[in-house]
Amino acid sequence: MAPKDDYGFSRRAFLKTVGAGGIAVGVVGPAAADAEGTTAAVGPGPVPITLTINGRKHRLQVEPRVTLLDAVRNHLNITGIKRVCDRGSCGACTVIVDGRTIYACSTLAIEMQGKNIRTIEGLAEGTALHPVQQAFCESDALMCGFCTPGFVTSTVALLEKNPKPTAAEVRRALDGNVCRCGTYKRVLEAALKSSGKGATNG
Repeated sequence: MAPKDDYGFSRRAFLKTVGAGGIAVGVVGPAAADAEGTTAAVGPGPVPITLTINGRKHRLQVEPRVTLLDAVRNHLNITGIKRVCDRGSCGACTVIVDGRTIYACSTLAIEMQGKNIRTIEGLAEGTALHPVQQAFCESDALMCGFCTPGFVTSTVALLEKNPKPTAAEVRRALDGNVCRCGTYKRVLEAALKSSGKGATNG
């Protein structure tokens, strides 16, 4: 029997209670809120969620722990966003959510319900490339290509907020994106070109 303190509580019983409470908290998510606003536990198995990606609703079933990156790539076969570091440090999986850039590898899919998610696949108009995509091609701002979707979406998000950024502002906005091939100069040129500026501005 576990020893009890002067108040009649055992350390083992206390830890069991805390552990159970921690597990319960871990499976509570936004998908579990009912019409009255009461939040119930979900998981650990797959639960139905709806994601709006590039203007189209997608219904799928995923475990609450599944990231947006895995949901999009593995469940919906939308593969423009890339898995590189899988730690939220390289930017290859960058997507635009309600006008802001996020790392899809560090965001739970279940938390993205009701939000407008844009990936690189949603930037072109039919066969016409988005001006940023076109500028990246013209400036030869890509090599292996794994980081390119993240750079492009980050640049698009920047230009939608600031259509005429300086070079310093571009560098700051793309600071969370890493190119292991070292094409930073061309990326900067492409970003400024798509905004109508030359590479020497700023």
